[in-house]
Amino acid sequence: MTQACSCNLGLSTNFYGFDFSAYQNNFSKFCEEFSKRANQKGQFLNWVNLPQEQIKRIDEIYSLVNKLKNATGADKLSVLGIGGSKHTVEHMLSINGLNVCRDKVAFYSDVDSASFERFLCGLNNDVTSSNYLIASKSGSTFETKDGFLRIQERLVNEYKSRGNSEQEAEKLAAKHFIAVTDADKEKSELRRTSDEKGWTGDLFIHDDVGGRFSAFDDHALFTLAYAGMSEENMIKMLEAAQEVSRISLTPDFNCNTALKEGIFWADAKLKGISASVHQYMGSIFENTVYWHAQMQNESVKDTLKQVAKVPDAMHHSAEAHFNPANKLVFALTVLKDNGECRENAQSYIEALCKSYEVSGAFFCETVETQGMGLTPETAGALTQLRAFATVYQEIVEKITSGIALPEVLDSVLQPHVEFYKKNLKGGVVIPGRISK
Repeated sequence: MTQACSCNLGLSTNFYGFDFSAYQNNFSKFCEEFSKRANQKGQFLNWVNLPQEQIKRIDEIYSLVNKLKNATGADKLSVLGIGGSKHTVEHMLSINGLNVCRDKVAFYSDVDSASFERFLCGLNNDVTSSNYLIASKSGSTFETKDGFLRIQERLVNEYKSRGNSEQEAEKLAAKHFIAVTDADKEKSELRRTSDEKGWTGDLFIHDDVGGRFSAFDDHALFTLAYAGMSEENMIKMLEAAQEVSRISLTPDFNCNTALKEGIFWADAKLKGISASVHQYMGSIFENTVYWHAQMQNESVKDTLKQVAKVPDAMHHSAEAHFNPANKLVFALTVLKDNGECRENAQSYIEALCKSYEVSGAFFCETVETQGMGLTPETAGALTQLRAFATVYQEIVEKITSGIALPEVLDSVLQPHVEFYKKNLKGGVVIPGRISK
């Protein structure tokens, strides 16, 4: 067994059936490759130091939360965004034990009529009962713009039905919105809309921070604050995430868990193991699996990794996982349980670990809890760790295979998304169009 520990951050990882010796001589090379790119313009790695930069903006973010709430009196926030603008926020809320009753934050990211009606039903068909965070880097993302235009029209109509003029209704509707987008209005249609309509404040999607790496960007932090996270806990979370950034750029074999996890997954690919499994135990991770799957699909560009929540996914997936004909590697993220269920939970974890350990290479990641979520430190550490491990997988695979690394790492780009987007352009679809 090999152990990697970040105990002061509430996270420890044990590796079983895996030998790191073949990679140890290249530890420094892997880290140097990452370090020379981190936070460099155009490398899309600005998320490495984003946590420490965001600490400087905590007061501003909480001030904007209060300003938006006071402008309308609405207690609920609806987040309109797709991909990283949604999954990172859902993940961060859940692992921090916030919005458990779904009474503080709602999400809309669909384009069909039934989903829109369900979203409105969640607001008791009263669009004035919520404020709206619109998240899009360009401001022209079709799915997000479609939802925004529909909500905006309903807000204006509702305020007109209360006796306001068209101009008054538009002003009242504008009070419900805040944009998270590019700072440059020349690049963002949404920024121009926000400025023209006088929406609340300025929130940003930072340059060179891809959506799946944006868990500490403004859309997530603003939503956490809106849902009730204290400033103290947010700072603890960001400080822990930045500490993971520091540790993850050091070649110290004992400390660099992110690199070890990256090596673990890279080794499987290099050995021809096409499928892998990462299970998360408990409802805390209900939304983490969607974010992790996005990270896998967009960064590793591989749909063969199974990312799921257990126990409910355990029984039906066991037939594939423990079939000797299938060669797999496994990972399990579990909670350090100190509550009422701890004895049975620990026995269950031990059974899973034993089963995985005899079936293939395996690591178990144990995380600290606080109430209905992780500790703030662990939430920050786990999230930043996952981003680093994902990028390290590419670096390890290419260096070990003698493949030249590209100018910008493949794992931080997503060129293939344009394949479907091009078919949305040219008037094929119109955001907010009302079907007759």
